[in-house]
Amino acid sequence: MKPVDVLIVGGGPAGLATGIAAGQKGLSAAVVDCTGPPINKTCGEGLLPAAVDALAELGVQVDSHPGFSFTGIRFSDEKSSVEARFTGGHGIGLRRDRLHKLLIERAEAAGVALRWSARVSEMRRDGLWIDGEFHRCRWLVGADGQRSAVRKLAGLDRGMRATRLRYGFRQHFAVAPWSDVVEVYWGDRLQLFITPTGAEEICVVALTSDPRVRLDRALERFPQVAARLRGACATSRETGGVTFFSRPRAVALGNIALVGDASRSIDAISGLGIGLALQEAIALAEAMSNGDVAAYAAEHARVTRYPVFVTRLLMLMDANAIFRRVALKTLARYPRLFSMLTAMHAGGAKFPQSERARRQTDGEAARAASRVWEHS
Repeated sequence: MKPVDVLIVGGGPAGLATGIAAGQKGLSAAVVDCTGPPINKTCGEGLLPAAVDALAELGVQVDSHPGFSFTGIRFSDEKSSVEARFTGGHGIGLRRDRLHKLLIERAEAAGVALRWSARVSEMRRDGLWIDGEFHRCRWLVGADGQRSAVRKLAGLDRGMRATRLRYGFRQHFAVAPWSDVVEVYWGDRLQLFITPTGAEEICVVALTSDPRVRLDRALERFPQVAARLRGACATSRETGGVTFFSRPRAVALGNIALVGDASRSIDAISGLGIGLALQEAIALAEAMSNGDVAAYAAEHARVTRYPVFVTRLLMLMDANAIFRRVALKTLARYPRLFSMLTAMHAGGAKFPQSERARRQTDGEAARAASRVWEHS
């Protein structure tokens, strides 16, 4: 492998997107991963409008591939239900392995060098020892997940700890979607996500703080969903994963930068992991092309501002049953409020560039949150 401008550790969506975005900026890039494709992480598989927009910017068109277009989000518990439609585009339900394949194809077309099943024996700021050979780079990017080795190399994980540990379980079922929205069912410290991933398939995900709960037990808590799945064939085996909230001291230091879960981890309840990773990759490529990753750190903070805010609100709903019931009841009574929060969270809206616009959006967010608090 020839010396490259950008050497990326991690071949998941964050790493591949960074390589593609770097190539679009005229930088040579290589992606290195110790495993082989497809990399199929357990997730809800719903690409929200911001993620669809970011993929299009990277040259990946998901609309023309097997998947399912959804137009909004619905929250329900035993007493309330509220729905909001996206105003800034639509989402796509797409299996994670299919998305990974599309990103690989785009990366190869963009000239990104891909090294799968590669053994990295040593990391340095100016490059990596890969399969016994040293490969030099100008920028080193960690897209290697929650336990990032690149983050450790840069010393950015000192004092970092995971909080709010929870567990997620996923399985697919051969049943036609009964709705064109992503459905989120709320129970006590348990959420069930239903995402359509094809004309005859849905993805079911359970998120819980109880490690003993599996999907079958979770479905017992939501009989209306269990009834719809009765007799449906599973089209995948049940897989699981851990989700938590954590942040490093910084996302860039010198010539090292972090993207995706390596740069921050927010609870999967947000549904924004992929979308944030794609936006971060685009922002990092812009900063590297300008020779200053410090600008990426500022953009990273902006990109994650509202997702972190809404995720904290959702986690509060998970932790406090009274707050959850009152919040859902309030949102059902004031659906425009839920539409505003949904637009902030998932609608593909671009972050305001001017300080005046930013303050105005911050004010709208604060007023939306305060209304929920007032009624709870």
